[in-house]
Amino acid sequence: MSSAGHGATRGQAWFCTTGLPSDVVFDVQDMSFHLHKFPLMSKSRKIHRMVMEQEEEQPPRRRRRRRRRRRTTSEGSNAGEEGAEQTEIEEAEEVEEEDEEEEQARKEEGRPYCIVFPDFPGGPGTFEAAAKFCYGVRVELTAWNVVPLRCAAEYLEMTEEHAEDNLAARAEAYLEQTVLRHPGEATKALKSCEELLPHAEELGIVDRCVEAIAARSSAASRSWFDDLAVLGLQMYKRVMAAMAERADVRTEARESCLVSYAKGTIPGLSRSMRRRLASAPVSSEVEQRELLEAVVASLPADKCSGRVVTAKFLFALLRTAHILRASNAARAALERKAATQLEHATLEDVLIPSYSGATETLYDVDCVERVVRHFLAEEEELGEAEASTSAAAITEEAAAAATTLSRPSAVAMVHVGKLVDSYLAEVASDDNLKPAKFCELALALPDHARIYDDGVYRAVDIYLKAHPRLTAEERDRVCGVVDGRKLTVEACTHAAQNERLPLRAVLQVLFFEQLQLRRAITGTLMSSSSGAPQARQHRHYHQQPRPAAPSSSRHSVDGTGGDAWRPAAMQESQVLRLDMDSMRNRVQDLERECSSMRRAIKKIDGRGSSCSAAGSPRRSDAGDASADGSARPANWRSRYGCKFSTQVCDSHARNVVASRASRMGMSP
Repeated sequence: MSSAGHGATRGQAWFCTTGLPSDVVFDVQDMSFHLHKFPLMSKSRKIHRMVMEQEEEQPPRRRRRRRRRRRTTSEGSNAGEEGAEQTEIEEAEEVEEEDEEEEQARKEEGRPYCIVFPDFPGGPGTFEAAAKFCYGVRVELTAWNVVPLRCAAEYLEMTEEHAEDNLAARAEAYLEQTVLRHPGEATKALKSCEELLPHAEELGIVDRCVEAIAARSSAASRSWFDDLAVLGLQMYKRVMAAMAERADVRTEARESCLVSYAKGTIPGLSRSMRRRLASAPVSSEVEQRELLEAVVASLPADKCSGRVVTAKFLFALLRTAHILRASNAARAALERKAATQLEHATLEDVLIPSYSGATETLYDVDCVERVVRHFLAEEEELGEAEASTSAAAITEEAAAAATTLSRPSAVAMVHVGKLVDSYLAEVASDDNLKPAKFCELALALPDHARIYDDGVYRAVDIYLKAHPRLTAEERDRVCGVVDGRKLTVEACTHAAQNERLPLRAVLQVLFFEQLQLRRAITGTLMSSSSGAPQARQHRHYHQQPRPAAPSSSRHSVDGTGGDAWRPAAMQESQVLRLDMDSMRNRVQDLERECSSMRRAIKKIDGRGSSCSAAGSPRRSDAGDASADGSARPANWRSRYGCKFSTQVCDSHARNVVASRASRMGMSP
């Protein structure tokens, strides 16, 4: 019938609208299905067996009622005449009871059979689809319902042995030919298995889905990676374990699965990500912590490619680990992994808020410092490996390869230096950031990590402005992280006019600036001196007597005389002599300036030691006169002979770079 199998739901009951009264009722969890036994018995061996068992229980009850009536009749015939009247009354009552029993029997015979399935796989929805299949209604198979229908077919024994083209065979064919050939469809089927355990496990569907995902993860497109977010933690672990065991799975595919699952299951993983999959389950904080630790455990042991597991993703994991209070082992593993991508990180990535009550700063400076030290340790190991490779190289090709490997390491170090300087400038305004912690992070990097010290000077200036109550010792220590010999022209100009810097630091900047100016001028003079003999030789060559020639040939091509070049040469010689005299005077002035600055520095050192012996603190800031008790002269630059304005600051001269340890003492 065309209408067979169509049903309607009434409250918690489902009725088949075929026009015939139902003769069997199935109770599946909290839903009752009023159906007909013959369509279901023709497809399900289990339903056929249960209905036959209930039918066999009814005839014995009718036979017991007939035997009871015969027994009552025989007892009545054996009674005497004395109780005839009593017997008639009893017989009338028995007839009435028999009529009631017959009526009840007829009602019982018309009552439908009742079958209960308390543990039906897939619940009422799956049973409804299986019942429709028994009625001949077309059931559309999908990746989401094929596994529940396959388990239901096995539960109801809807196999080919009982009826041809049954539900089990159809579901199995769709599973093999459609679902398991694409990892995205297999992922959906695997998700449906989570509610069908242990039935799906016993049928081997879980293992087949996991192997299908792992086998086809590298060959398929990446569009299905987002589907992994629907999986529970245990199923995800099985998929990642299967992918790790296979040699044909590319590392990039594993990383893509990892990133997609983490972004889809852990809320707040990225501050820039506002999208979450609608089908992804909402987890509690404990479940999110377990998910995070599972993702961390799934990270590749080697350095990630950087194309999928980026620095932004790793630092987002680290930030989330602090929020969820993950285990110390998970956070330490994330810090080491984030250090491998530190050169690709941005300032926003490393700004990790401090969620610990023990830390007073706004951002977790200790965490960033640990990441930086992991990066330096890794770079040191890489450098040692490259050195050993270079020493063992016996061919030119091996030496060239070692040289090539060292270049990215130097570039990465410079990038990290710029990142750390930007981070210091960002956290410098924090009132709770101690000077020792600021200096510790600033001095963590080696000298070659900074081509210029402008970035760290900017951070120092911000820190001094945000912490005006620093002692003179703390102020000197903070300024000691800046190498005045690596400042650019703009930074030198700013430092020379910066009233927040201690006087000694400003004098050192001026001293280094003038020293580099002197060297630059000396180099210019040396090049001019080497060029003067060449000019004289050139002029002497042109002044040699030429052989006699006809009068027609004594004129130049332009018609002028042959001696017309002499006045120009004499003028050039005079200009060069004047330039050399001016340069010589300039060098003498610079020497006098340097001598004056040395004397001023010695006076300051002597005055500082005497003040410390007397117990009176030295003024460290022009704006803190009330706190320090002594005022700096407004014209101290002219008093100490600092008459020259800032001119150049050649920060490329690497022969004057000192170690970080020597700068802590601020030695001139």
